[in-house]
Amino acid sequence: MSGCLLLTRQPADNQRLAARLAALGVRTCSLPLLALEPCAEGPAERQRMLDLDLYHAVVVVSPVAARLGLERLDHYWPQPPEGVAWLAVGGGTAQVLRDYGLPARCPAQGQDSEALLAMPLWQSLLARPDLKVLIWRGEVGREHLADQLRTAGARVDYLPLYARHMPAALAADLAALAPQLDQVLVLSVQALRHWREAAAGDWEVQRHWRCFVASERIAAQAREWGCTDVVTCRGADDAAVVEAVLSSSG
Repeated sequence: MSGCLLLTRQPADNQRLAARLAALGVRTCSLPLLALEPCAEGPAERQRMLDLDLYHAVVVVSPVAARLGLERLDHYWPQPPEGVAWLAVGGGTAQVLRDYGLPARCPAQGQDSEALLAMPLWQSLLARPDLKVLIWRGEVGREHLADQLRTAGARVDYLPLYARHMPAALAADLAALAPQLDQVLVLSVQALRHWREAAAGDWEVQRHWRCFVASERIAAQAREWGCTDVVTCRGADDAAVVEAVLSSSG
């Protein structure tokens, strides 16, 4: 393929990944498919942060959730509470937590809720009759992780940290870039939906672009909506994306 790869994460993340890919001869363009807005903190959310030491595990679903959650942690806790297991869905999220000084763990393989639930440490955590888990995430998201933990007897609370919307100018910006594109990176079903909606009448052309996705779940949805060239990365972090792009370029 000779066209550009469209990077669709947040600008700083796109810039970092673009630099790695440029060094390898891959041309890219940047256009976020999600506009992120921090959630206002209400009394319930404030109390969950104040009660952080009462949770046995905190699960962080994305780098954005990590950064926003750590801002609140820094505000309420001069020192992070002891005895809390810090778990991240992916390596990029884990690194944000580690850079802050938290001993975060993430799955060795896979970067989704299923991979997180397969981690051996849940055996000892779920052996506790009073297990409490806090999930840092967006305003809406998958319920699979919480459902599985609740079924196993845990109490699970959410700390919503950001809302995701379609960028106001997405359709116009996508139309302007489209002539030079033949590949796209899509890291969530919501981002996939925004791409499809923004493409509108051009979807019949754009659905044939090579579509790099972060999981089989996203891949299945992409194929259901008509995408014909779907490549599943080993995860959503930069290394996994670079590996998939290089492997598929031949």
